[in-house]
Amino acid sequence: MNTNWVSKKEITRKWFIINAEGLVLGRLSSYIAFHLMGKHKVIYSPNLDCGDNFIVINANKVIMTGNKLENKMYRKHTGYPGGLKETSYAKILNSKYPERLLKLSIKRMLPKGTLGREQIRKLYIYSENEHPHKAQNPELIDFKILNKKNFVGKKIAS
Repeated sequence: MNTNWVSKKEITRKWFIINAEGLVLGRLSSYIAFHLMGKHKVIYSPNLDCGDNFIVINANKVIMTGNKLENKMYRKHTGYPGGLKETSYAKILNSKYPERLLKLSIKRMLPKGTLGREQIRKLYIYSENEHPHKAQNPELIDFKILNKKNFVGKKIAS
């Protein structure tokens, strides 16, 4: 039995769009990270970037379950003594760049190094409903209907 190796020329990438309004942050992040890596494809190879391109709109309307919005903290260190900086997730969502919350969440689920940086470049996040990628004809993924736990809000009419 022979092992089939995939070359970069053989990889086809699609464009997808997700409306993040009312969606749970962690579930959305893990779904996008999984598809950015290309693990859903038969030709998946852990040393190649086989994933698809993703556009996320309404990133400022993402939801966190429980009290995580107020209690969970984003931490970074400047590298200097006493340089630990903490910011609550609610403060990040209400700031000038609320899409950073979703991007950080997805980035931490991707591999570290050059491959992860290559994969995160295929993610486009916008806090509003408009995006400049209409020419790519992205397919809409209705993430709410994949699982009832993905959406927090009013019940969906089925």
